[in-house]
Amino acid sequence: MNVEHTKYFIRESSSYITNINSAFKNIKLNIMADFIQTDVKGVIISTNNVMSPLDLQKIEKYVKSTLCIVADQIDSPRLPQLKSYLKIISISFLSEVSNFCLSSDKVEKILKANHIFNDIVLALKPRVIKISPKSDMSIFWINIWDMQNRLKAKTIINRRFNVSSFIATVHRANMNPGVPLCKNCWKWGYSSGMCRIQGSKCVKCYSSYQSIYHCKFAWCCKANDKINLFRLETKKGEHCPYLFKCSNCKGDH
Repeated sequence: MNVEHTKYFIRESSSYITNINSAFKNIKLNIMADFIQTDVKGVIISTNNVMSPLDLQKIEKYVKSTLCIVADQIDSPRLPQLKSYLKIISISFLSEVSNFCLSSDKVEKILKANHIFNDIVLALKPRVIKISPKSDMSIFWINIWDMQNRLKAKTIINRRFNVSSFIATVHRANMNPGVPLCKNCWKWGYSSGMCRIQGSKCVKCYSSYQSIYHCKFAWCCKANDKINLFRLETKKGEHCPYLFKCSNCKGDH
């Protein structure tokens, strides 16, 4: 549970766990606290079992009364969250309304407009792919914040809803992180831990220094009065004004 602007700090954690477990017993909770920690951002209580919504309400009431916290200083207590991975199928890649290809933003609007996603919070932007290069049908890949028992995912898996004239279906999916991108050499297909180069490459100019030092070492960011178009030095805190080719596709990005 998150507690804002709390100046209470636990110094004797072992004795406090004993006290809070005694309090849990008095308010008839079938759980025990294993660990508790507070700081200016909130209170973290680790228990030996998953708490129910009723348990959370009781703990919220106890924390407010024990720590002398004003009601508007505490958010609703919540369980730790994890991600559930889903896919939505049977929707055309081309929007019938606008005649444009579907994008992540348009998918978000589709989800918000349907009631079965009212309690769903996206962990990442949706991804849209075509089933095949020659197909006009698509798949939406969505990652959602879920509870430990994956209750939110279970409530929408196998549900159907209308998207224009199409009937879409929600399915469970495996985690799909996509193609890895090495942050040392900026090549696709493997992670930084498998990179064979020594040191790092700049993502912008591909020189042998980290990207954060581009404006410090790159030729394009240093003043030069010997060229036809007088080049000024890039000021500290500003971004490099020059465009470079992508090291993978040679595109302007």
